[in-house]
Amino acid sequence: MAGHSKFKNIQHRKGAQDKKRAKLFTKLVREIITAAKIGGVDASANPRLRNSISAARSQNLPRERIDRALAQASDPSDLDNYTENRYEGFVPGGIAIIVETLTDNKNRTVAEVRSAFTKYGGNLAENGSVSFMFDRVGRIEFVKTVASSDDIMESAIDAGAMDVESTETEHIIYTDIESFSDCLEFLTTKYGDPIESELGWRPQNIITIDDEEKAAKLLKLIDALEESDDVQKVFGNYELSEEIFNKLSN
Repeated sequence: MAGHSKFKNIQHRKGAQDKKRAKLFTKLVREIITAAKIGGVDASANPRLRNSISAARSQNLPRERIDRALAQASDPSDLDNYTENRYEGFVPGGIAIIVETLTDNKNRTVAEVRSAFTKYGGNLAENGSVSFMFDRVGRIEFVKTVASSDDIMESAIDAGAMDVESTETEHIIYTDIESFSDCLEFLTTKYGDPIESELGWRPQNIITIDDEEKAAKLLKLIDALEESDDVQKVFGNYELSEEIFNKLSN
């Protein structure tokens, strides 16, 4: 996901609208409910739920929304259940995309995902045809100002992380899946809630996009995917060149 953060910075500028914030909150709540139904409402015994709540807090989801989600998950009369599905696809230029979804209607979701790929020149592929180019990892992101790069590196080693990237604006700590929750707890205790924490997909190789038209089309695809309430996260093996990033962010 190196470079993907550049795109996220654009999204953060565009994404302050109430509509986008409401969609984000809906997705965070859906993940909390799903995590709690699968592993129980005791966050201390449910690593996925701990991560879900941490992610929600980092996005400023109100505490009462979190509490309501936990109450809904523990209510035996609540029959809403969401199924996890992953979709993989390609965009011209060798760009690979992974889409993670939580849905109560798989047919609706696959139709929306396929439509977005088709509209913007991409193609859905068989599961496994894209994900082999990625590593499944834990990812914890802090703002640059929480500590120096050396301090973050030392803390990440102490926490049991496997890699750290420090950019001009953030520190990104990568963990394996098994140690993610322990690393997150260790680093949160030391530095407070991260900007973002998730289990996700890290590309093994990055494709740099230096064509404005291709970049704009790709970002429209990502926007279209993320517009769906069923789509939780989108990952790709690309980054924007500095020139294209500056053009699009302006």
